[in-house]
Amino acid sequence: MPIRKANAEWRGDLRKGSGNISTESGVLKNVAYNFVSRFESGNETNPEELIGAAHAACYSMALSNILSGAGFTVNSVKTEDKVHIEKLESGFTITKIEMQCDANVSGIDESTFMKHAEEAKKGCPVSKALTGTELILTAKLRK
Repeated sequence: MPIRKANAEWRGDLRKGSGNISTESGVLKNVAYNFVSRFESGNETNPEELIGAAHAACYSMALSNILSGAGFTVNSVKTEDKVHIEKLESGFTITKIEMQCDANVSGIDESTFMKHAEEAKKGCPVSKALTGTELILTAKLRK
């Protein structure tokens, strides 16, 4: 399986600094992010927005796969994630992600759909990553 890469660079302190994010595919290339866009209201991206996009995309794909695998015709699955970040005693923390899914699926009843929707929530790879993926750090100080 492929290993996907992205990178980010931050310059300066938290409040006045700024950064850029890029992805291996080039879809994001030197996209700006900063404090205002993360903790207030700005026009650049932020880590929580990117987590929400990644999770919503993964969940939509996972649910579509489960439903089609169960023999249903999936016309569309649209998911919106609302990622909440709060300042706790331990520091800023993503405290919850609210998922809103709107699916158009032929030949399925509500109960069966909800069963598969919950299965996808637990089984999508990004959901799994958000529940405790091992992080391996290699760090180097440059002077």
